[in-house]
Amino acid sequence: MAPQLVFPDSRSAADLLTFAGRAARLGDPAVRLRASAGTLAVSAAPLSPRGFGDDTPTVLGMRFLRIDPELECDLVVDAGALRAGDDPAHVGLPDSGVSAAWAGISPPRGGWISGDPVTVADLAAAVRRGVDAVATALPASPGEDLVRTVRSAVWGAPDPTLGGLIAGVAFAADALGFLGGDGGAASVLRTGTWTRVSVPRGHVLVRAGNPTGLTTVRSTGSR
Repeated sequence: MAPQLVFPDSRSAADLLTFAGRAARLGDPAVRLRASAGTLAVSAAPLSPRGFGDDTPTVLGMRFLRIDPELECDLVVDAGALRAGDDPAHVGLPDSGVSAAWAGISPPRGGWISGDPVTVADLAAAVRRGVDAVATALPASPGEDLVRTVRSAVWGAPDPTLGGLIAGVAFAADALGFLGGDGGAASVLRTGTWTRVSVPRGHVLVRAGNPTGLTTVRSTGSR
């Protein structure tokens, strides 16, 4: 029998499949599944760089779901390979995993400091502006490299209506279904180079830093 994730109810299993379905349509179709103490953290990367010189920011989306308390795992799999199990509360896993550079990046668990919240309405408006900006900047038949360059520039730019958060935060929240129609505000927390934007349906995490992935060069020795 193929391995399966066992949830306490069918709703949690359906939530995972919905999240995975949305992630599968994004740039990197991998999802990371980390289970411990009855909680499954499922994450995806709506935006992430694909190698040296790619300025695309690393933007992760995450949801927490209840799961079998005896399960301990840390897997990266193709989101499109997750499937309904033989029970409504089960989700079938693929036979093998995949690799994803972003999956090796984990935000800290503690030390978060509250910042100024942003409204869900402002996040939704930022998505619309970004989509329009990408569409305007691209020619009729763009190549993949040009598409990534334009998307990186648009979604990686700070948005003043979001308190300086990059527009990619709004893109990720919308793409993963976190922006509901109930309005309200999203909390913003920061620690070190990380920022977390949270709404009831999920969390978006952004890591600031050198987009090339290289550390700053420092001089050594005497001058």
